[in-house]
Amino acid sequence: MLEVKDMVVAYGRVNAVKGISFTVEEGQIVTLLGTNGAGKSTTLRAVSGLLKLVSGEIWFQGARLDGTPAHRVVELGIAQSPEGRRLFRQMTVEDNLKLGAYSRRDTAAIRSDMDRVYDLFPVLGSRRSEPAGLFSGGEQQMLAIGRAMMSRPKLLMLDEPSMGLSPIMTQTIMKTIRDLQADGVTILLVEQNAQAALSLADRGYVLEVGQIMFSDTGRNLLGDDRVKLTYLGAD
Repeated sequence: MLEVKDMVVAYGRVNAVKGISFTVEEGQIVTLLGTNGAGKSTTLRAVSGLLKLVSGEIWFQGARLDGTPAHRVVELGIAQSPEGRRLFRQMTVEDNLKLGAYSRRDTAAIRSDMDRVYDLFPVLGSRRSEPAGLFSGGEQQMLAIGRAMMSRPKLLMLDEPSMGLSPIMTQTIMKTIRDLQADGVTILLVEQNAQAALSLADRGYVLEVGQIMFSDTGRNLLGDDRVKLTYLGAD
């Protein structure tokens, strides 16, 4: 579904992503792991059309994607739930969700998709008229994922969905990611909780200072001594 080829992305004169290549197959959960500054979020922003490439290519469902405006990327079927959630805190849950469907005109289907979000996250449905700023961190993360889902993405990109959440809430979010995959959504997941991410992932890529150092199936990376030492806290 997604193929990134030799992608270089820079902030000014500094290359944040240094020629990485990876693929995401339809129906998979693929995770990008790495410490802060490894280039994970930059990669998602480049795929979303928010950052221009210095060089390299991005392909989505067989068509060249790099250089496509961000709003058009959403229309093609890629949505991102960004790090930090970026909700409109003064607006209600319902209005935040409606913004996720801004490019759509199928009113009945939008209503149906909103009901699906409320099925996934019942707390959002019961408090749909309340401002997003009143919600806990975990509830705001649910809303951020729900808003991204409102564009009916073929590829959903999640940037640090468990950041700042309790262990119980993290489990809830990870279960939701698995449920979305079961519904046919392909997922590209950036996550510092390596244990949780690799337990879900069909495949993982480990980034360090803008380069992919190694990759494998999620199961194999969980057992990899390098991953254990650096990301899982194992001796």
